[in-house]
Amino acid sequence: MTSLKLEVVDIEIPEGANIIIGKSHFIKTVEDIYEVLVTSCPSLKFGIGFCEASGKRLVRHDGNDEELRQAAIKACLKIGAGHVFVIYIKGGWPINVLNALKNVQEVVSVEAATANPVKVIVADLGEQRALLGVADGFKPLGVESEEDIRERKEFLRKIGYKR
Repeated sequence: MTSLKLEVVDIEIPEGANIIIGKSHFIKTVEDIYEVLVTSCPSLKFGIGFCEASGKRLVRHDGNDEELRQAAIKACLKIGAGHVFVIYIKGGWPINVLNALKNVQEVVSVEAATANPVKVIVADLGEQRALLGVADGFKPLGVESEEDIRERKEFLRKIGYKR
């Protein structure tokens, strides 16, 4: 019988960065994600890590920013679950790349896209590890008021996402 140990892994996010965590299934993931990121948002700085699940079982990596690439490698090593990818981005937002990323042939799912504090829930089965989920940010403290609604709408217009 295989034993199961649940782990909560804190994932660091570099100052000013966003993180995208997902699952994929093939060695060409790193190159395909690189192409999507660079063509979706040319000003984007990013680092990609991908946990290979078979063969050499390496953390594959790429990017156009060394700090973000190293952060992605570190996060992948901490998570340690096969076929998980971690992307750190600066100079853009996940909303700029998510649709294109979700259309990459080998991307199975996107589990989180955020700048909030992140904890990853991992099942450790000894030789195998599985990403079970991602805790993104914190619990709600209440329900937005009319003032909160006004502030939300003003903020979206201020940053140019609504007219």
